[in-house]
Amino acid sequence: MKFTKMQGLGNDYVYVNCLKEQVKNPPELARRVSDRHFGIGSDGLILIRPSDLADFEMEMYNADGSRSEMCGNGIRCVAKYVYDYGLTDKTSISVETLGGIKYLDLTVEDGKVSMVKVDMGKPELRAEAIPIVCERGTEECVVDENSLLGDEAVSEYREETNCKKVIDVPIVVDGMEYQITGVSMGNPHAVVFLEDVKGMDIEKLGPRFENHERFPKRINTEFVRVIDRETIEMRVWERGSGETLACGTGACAAAVASILNGLAERKVTVKLLGGDLLVEWEEETGNVYMTGPAVTVFEGVIEEGA
Repeated sequence: MKFTKMQGLGNDYVYVNCLKEQVKNPPELARRVSDRHFGIGSDGLILIRPSDLADFEMEMYNADGSRSEMCGNGIRCVAKYVYDYGLTDKTSISVETLGGIKYLDLTVEDGKVSMVKVDMGKPELRAEAIPIVCERGTEECVVDENSLLGDEAVSEYREETNCKKVIDVPIVVDGMEYQITGVSMGNPHAVVFLEDVKGMDIEKLGPRFENHERFPKRINTEFVRVIDRETIEMRVWERGSGETLACGTGACAAAVASILNGLAERKVTVKLLGGDLLVEWEEETGNVYMTGPAVTVFEGVIEEGA
């Protein structure tokens, strides 16, 4: 079976063109190829399939074999793959995911895709839809009016989504109280603001958040430090994969959470271990746009059943 290893800001996956190849057991293959000692080495497996609803379908698996709804860095690499390998000649494409259909604009240089802008859609803030369990009912998860960016679009968005939202609410993890903001970008995220993200023990704290009882489908956790109103830095613990160098949906969630808490403007540079992403929460449409690079690392052949 032929594969291609690709990465977006160091968030690396093994990609298989399932328009040509057949994968009989994706969860097992994901676990095997992701192993950095006995496999290819990656944060997971992404299968590129035909779609009846979009130009292509992205089927994504984490390093532990679990299925995931969406991956921002991964979908940029899907766009690069389908264009660079001649599966499409369009520079605007649609990709079906478990988190919905996403729309992508490709920047082409010397015949190859270098950057991709992804329309990530509207962020989901309702606790039950993320999902996040509220401990004390509605009163714990309502929006703090004083914490929001004071513009009309955010106020309208708050009214439209209504229901319970987890914005700057307390959670006790490993005996310590933290404040979280919950956002879904097609997959679940809990954003935690800290004064120091570089010195934190993410290997200890990340799994505690991921498997906390208030996250029934587990959670991706972004630990964020606000540098200024246009720049934030973050580290991410991804459910099923651990710490990764970057997370596109996580960067979007972190930007949205920063805006909702009144800490940032609508266009934010998110600094990750693997590099920078530009995230914009557009006022007119309410959609989130993420722009970043996509890189092919190498190609190879592996025996699926070996």
